[in-house]
Amino acid sequence: MADKQISLPAKLINGGIAGLIGVTCVFPIDLAKTRLQNQQNGQRLYTSMSDCLIKTIRSEGYFGMYRGAAVNLTLVTPEKAIKLAANDFFRHHLSKDGKKLTLLREMLAGCGAGTCQVIVTTPMEMLKIQLQDAGRIAAQKKLMAAQAQLSSSSATRVAEPVMETRTTATQITRELLRSKGIAGLYKGLGATLLRDVPFSIVYFPLFANLNKLGQKDPNVKAPFYVSFLSGCVAGSTAAVAVNPCDVIKTRLQSLQRGVNEDTYSGILDCTKKIWQKEGPMAFLKGAYCRALVIAPLFGIAQVVYFIGIAEFLLDMLPKHRA
Repeated sequence: MADKQISLPAKLINGGIAGLIGVTCVFPIDLAKTRLQNQQNGQRLYTSMSDCLIKTIRSEGYFGMYRGAAVNLTLVTPEKAIKLAANDFFRHHLSKDGKKLTLLREMLAGCGAGTCQVIVTTPMEMLKIQLQDAGRIAAQKKLMAAQAQLSSSSATRVAEPVMETRTTATQITRELLRSKGIAGLYKGLGATLLRDVPFSIVYFPLFANLNKLGQKDPNVKAPFYVSFLSGCVAGSTAAVAVNPCDVIKTRLQSLQRGVNEDTYSGILDCTKKIWQKEGPMAFLKGAYCRALVIAPLFGIAQVVYFIGIAEFLLDMLPKHRA
């Protein structure tokens, strides 16, 4: 059976709606993932996802969990739209006379979708990571200042309070463009490709095949819950599979470092230092957080996409008569 063809405007609207709903629901978990991945041995502020979220609320308030959400909410619409629309585009052109796609062709379609989406994903992730990790670095500086005060031999010495200067995505963008040009926003592009292309290669074929298991008739869409569960299972599986690449990408894209934290010159240098200093398990940091983020995110995306909310909205628009 050929894949159901949907108009381009509908694909863009569906992808945007799904992205906005999904990001709003899971962003705090994504923030915890970023902070857990960025902390290095000897500088561990958080022991788990729940510990990170609790400490974030205590030090930064409830909305501290949503630092960087504005960037995601702004750019997730084109990002998800490109990803879903590109996958359908490649699936359509790789299919032969409406015949079922082979697994290899499904993987090629996913590869094309992952490659296309990094146009938006890389700068979005770049800005989001700076905002998400700022609270961790500020908390680390406060902790170091408190420790220095306690260890001071002078009883009369009072440590100066560490004040966090909050920057915005606009300020970071301007500074990057001023100092490094457009390339500054695309730092970590190679690592983003290394994460997103394999993710899409795993996700889209796995989702398509899981979703087909719930179809009683090849010409009828799978039930609502099947699309949702298929998106969740495929998303979490793909997320955990590429988590080592996500750790490397997060480290490379972080502009600010905590006290005594390593800096990296590239993908190989980052991989080598993490392996030598933190061990192989460091590549799985934040894996369960990422699975918890991606599973509902893509589950929601596929439900919106398959229900056809955009088609319903477009049908409500007045038709132009010839």
